[in-house]
Amino acid sequence: MNETFKKRLNRGDLLIGTIITIASPEIGEIYSGAGFDWLFIDLEHSALSVKDAQVILQSTSLGTPCLIRVPSLDDIWIKKALDIGASGIIIPQVKTAEDAQKAVQLCKYPPEGFRSVGIGRAQGYGENFQEYVINANDNIAVIIQIEHKDAVKNMGDIIKVAGIDSVFIGPYDLSASMNKIGRIADADIQNAIAQVKEIAERANIPLGIFGATVDAVRPYIMNGYTLVAIGIDTMLISNAAKGMIEKIKHIGGNIG
Repeated sequence: MNETFKKRLNRGDLLIGTIITIASPEIGEIYSGAGFDWLFIDLEHSALSVKDAQVILQSTSLGTPCLIRVPSLDDIWIKKALDIGASGIIIPQVKTAEDAQKAVQLCKYPPEGFRSVGIGRAQGYGENFQEYVINANDNIAVIIQIEHKDAVKNMGDIIKVAGIDSVFIGPYDLSASMNKIGRIADADIQNAIAQVKEIAERANIPLGIFGATVDAVRPYIMNGYTLVAIGIDTMLISNAAKGMIEKIKHIGGNIG
C-alpha cells in the first residue's frame, strides 16, 4: 500500500506542489503525470466550485495527492472538500489557538472532532465506508495558514493545538496585514516569517510556503521548508506563452 501524504508530510519529506485555479481536469491530469508530489486546489481565490474540485481529483489517475484550500474556516466547506476525497485541507486565515482547534475538530470524526458523517467519493460511495471512517483521522492532513500579523503574535499558543500537521505561511496576505502588500522581501515581513518558522520548528511541525517561481522558493527549501507550492496554473501558462512568443520574435528579428 502506498504511503499516505500525511505520513510523508509528518516525516519531513520535501513535497513539491503547484496551485490549480482553472476548472480543467486536463490540467490535473497533466500535473499528475508531470511528477508533482501534491496538488493545491484553491477554492479560496478562484472560481472553482466543489464539483470542479472533485473532477480535478478524479483526473489525477496516477494518484497524486490533492489538498484543497477551503475559502474559510467553515464546517460546510470542510466536510464537502473531505467527502470528495481530498488528502488534506488547507485552512486560511487562522489567527488564534481557538481557530486552530476548530480547524482540527472540523477535519476529524468523533471522538477527536466533530466532522459530519457522509457518504461520497471519499467513502467509495458507500463501498469503502467502514475502512474510510476508521482511518480518516489518521490519514487526513490538517494544514493551517499563518498569514496575518495577529497569527504571528499568537503563534506560541496556536502551535500547542494537537492535530496540526503543517503550518503553511501565506507571505502575501501577511504582507497585506502589515500594510506592505507584496513586499515579501521587506525586513519586517521576513522577520515575521522567521518568527513563525522558529516556533514551528521547536514544536517539530513541518513548514510550508508558496512562491511564484523556483528562485522564490529556493531559499525556503534550503532553510528547511518541506511543503512547497511553486507557481499557479494561470501564471505558468502565461509565462510559457510569453516566453515562446519572445523567442519566436527574436528569431524573426534576426532573420530580418
